[in-house]
Amino acid sequence: MTSIRPYLVRALIDWIVDNDCTPYLTLACDMAGVQAPVELAVDGKLVLNVSATATRNLVVNERVVCVDCRFQGRPVHISAPVGAVVAVHARENGMGMAFEAEPPAGEPAPNDASKPNSGPKLKLVK
Repeated sequence: MTSIRPYLVRALIDWIVDNDCTPYLTLACDMAGVQAPVELAVDGKLVLNVSATATRNLVVNERVVCVDCRFQGRPVHISAPVGAVVAVHARENGMGMAFEAEPPAGEPAPNDASKPNSGPKLKLVK
């Protein structure tokens, strides 16, 4: 089953740019497959300005988000599974959308890695 997340991410970026605003992506850096300067992350999240003036080679496809940018003056290539995108918003007004982190197929969620999968839980409420 194909996720609609990459299409939403791309559409949100285009919508933000069409409205003369600056698109920002927020990545969950604690997910497997994220290649980014995690030392700059705050609470495990890295916020990226992905405008055409700040970056080059932005790719959003069904598997990954890749972009070339600069951090503290040094060039950096960032690559992450599309499920690591947890928000897209405009810098100027905060309009956008948030997502739950979605690990790649077959990988446990970062905070669920130590929990055994014991199935659904039911609770009787009187």
